[in-house]
Amino acid sequence: MTESPAQLHPPGPPDAPWWRDAVIYQVYPRSWADADGDGVGDLPGVTAHLEHLVDLGVDALWLSPFYRSPMVDAGYDVTDHRDVDPLFGTIDDADALIARAHDLHLKVVVDLVPNHTSREHPWFRAALEARPGSPERARYLFRDGRGPFGAQPPNNWRSVFWGPAWTKARSAVFDDDGNGATRLLHKAQWYLDLFDSGQPDLDWTNPEVRAEFDAILRFWLDRGVDGFRVDVAHGLVKREGLPDWDDRTRMAGVSDRPTRESPMWDQDGVHEIYRGWRATLEEYGRARPDGTPDPDSERILVAEAWVEPIERVALYVRPDEMHQAFNFHYLNAPWRAPDLKAAVGESLRGNDLVGAPTTWVLSNHDVVRHASRLGLPVDVPCPSGIGADDPQPDAELGLRRARAATTLMLALPGSAYLYQGEELGLPDHTALPDDVRQDPAFHRSGGRELGRDGCRIPMPWKGEAPAAGFNTTGETWLPQPACYAELAVDRQRGVEGSTLELYRTLLRVRRDRGLGRAGVAEVADTPPDVVAYDLQGIEGGGGEGPRTRVVLNLGEDPIRLPEGELLVTSGPLDAGRLPVDTAAWVALP
Repeated sequence: MTESPAQLHPPGPPDAPWWRDAVIYQVYPRSWADADGDGVGDLPGVTAHLEHLVDLGVDALWLSPFYRSPMVDAGYDVTDHRDVDPLFGTIDDADALIARAHDLHLKVVVDLVPNHTSREHPWFRAALEARPGSPERARYLFRDGRGPFGAQPPNNWRSVFWGPAWTKARSAVFDDDGNGATRLLHKAQWYLDLFDSGQPDLDWTNPEVRAEFDAILRFWLDRGVDGFRVDVAHGLVKREGLPDWDDRTRMAGVSDRPTRESPMWDQDGVHEIYRGWRATLEEYGRARPDGTPDPDSERILVAEAWVEPIERVALYVRPDEMHQAFNFHYLNAPWRAPDLKAAVGESLRGNDLVGAPTTWVLSNHDVVRHASRLGLPVDVPCPSGIGADDPQPDAELGLRRARAATTLMLALPGSAYLYQGEELGLPDHTALPDDVRQDPAFHRSGGRELGRDGCRIPMPWKGEAPAAGFNTTGETWLPQPACYAELAVDRQRGVEGSTLELYRTLLRVRRDRGLGRAGVAEVADTPPDVVAYDLQGIEGGGGEGPRTRVVLNLGEDPIRLPEGELLVTSGPLDAGRLPVDTAAWVALP
C-alpha cells in the first residue's frame, strides 16, 4: 500500500477549543450505578464511578435526562427542566456530580429536551384546562379536528412510536342557541405528539417557549455545565399549515422518504433558534489573563439530528449555530469497505464545508449496540431491538467487528462519542421477556417494534457481586443477561487483550499522537476490501507531528501491514498479518 496525495481533511490548529477533538462518554443514569439499591441508577451512583472515565481516558461525559418526569419515555418527557427527579436524587446531587467531574478534569454535557414536554408539565396541565385560542394553549400545537365536529385528527401524521401523532384534548363544545336547538361553540381540539401522547409538542413560534428555554440554558450554565446535547434537534419547527404527510419516521431516523421533504423534520426555521442559543452560550466563556478567549471554557451545543444528506447535517454546525452534530451517517454505514469509505469521506467533506469537526459514534441509547448489530448479516437492515424469537447475532463475530470498528473510528480526526459499556464489549440483551419491556414504542406498536430496552441494560461492575455490582441489593429495573457478569469491569481491568484494555490503549495513543486534530489522506492502491488512512498529527507549535496509518481488513484473507511500529491492533495478528475484521494502527517512519 502506498500513500495517496489526495488529502481528505487538513490538520486542525493546535490551540483549537477542547470540543473539537474531545472523546465524550454517554452515561445513561438509569443504568450506570445504583447508590440507593432501588434497582434504578442515580446521580450519586454516577458520581461514585467517575474515576472509571478518568481511567478510561475520555474528556467529558454526557448525561441522559435526569429531570423531573413521570417516565413515560425514560425521562424524555420532562415536567421540570430545573429540577432532578427523586428517582435520580436531588439538585444537590447534580451539583456534587458536576463539581466532582470538574475536579477530575471531566467536562459535563447534559441533555436538553426542547421538542416536547411531559403532559404533566404545569404548562400543559394549564393548557388542557384553558379554552381554545387561549395563551396557555398557544405554547403547544393544539388544532381543531377535521370533520363537522372535529372528530378526526387535524392531519394524517403518524407518531415515531406508532399510531396517530395526535391526541384528542377536548370534545366538541355545544350550547343552547335560545330557540331550543344547539349550536357548535368549539370543534374538538387535538394536540400534536410526534412521539408518545405523554409528550406534547411545543410550538416554537411562541416567544414564551423561546424565552423559557433560554432561561433553562442559563440555569444549567450557571451551575457549571459545559454543554447540552439537544434531543430531536431537527424537530422543533413544523411546516406552516401542518400539511398531510404519508410517511412515518421510525426510530433512528429511518424514513421511507428523504427527511428534508417532511413537514415536521429539518425545517429551516430551527437554525434561527440555535443561533440564539449559541449567542447565550458565548456569554459564558472566560478570558485568559491576556484578554483572549480561553478555548477550554467554551460551552457547547450538540445536535441529535437524524437528517440526510450529510450537507443538511452540516447546516446545524455552521459557525454561529451548534458546535457538533452526531454523525449517524457513519453509524448507519454497512460493514463493507466501500460503504465505510464513503461514510468517512462524505462526513469529513460535509463538515469541512462549514469549518466544523466531524463526530464519530457507533452506539447510543436508541440503537442496537454495535457489538450485536455487527454480528448480524451485513445485508439485513438493523432492527429496532432484537428479541428471543428473532435471528440472533453472532456474538463472537459481532465483538470482533465492533472492536475493529472502534479502532477505525478512534483514529479519525474530530470528536468521538462512546456509549456506556461499549468499552466492555457489551451486547444488547436479545432475550428480554416482553413483560419487562418499558419502551413506549413496544407498547404502542403492540410488540411489532421491540424498542430500545435491550441497549439500556444496567452496567456490570463486579462479576461476582449482586446485579454484577450495579448495586448491593441485586435489584435491576431491567434484567441483565448472564454474559454481563463475565464482561464486568473487574473481569477486564488489567487483562491483556480485553476490550476494556483495548479502549484504554486506543484513547491513550489517540491523545499521544494527536489523532483528533490530524490531517487525513486515504491510502491509494489498497485492495477493494481494505480501508486505510494516513493521519498526520501536529505538534504544539503547529509543526508536523507523527504519522500514523490505520488499516481495516474487510476482505477474505489476512493482509500484510505497512512498515513501521505496530501501535495497537483490535485483535491478534495471524503470523504477523492482519486478519479479516481486524484493524491496526501503525506508526509510519
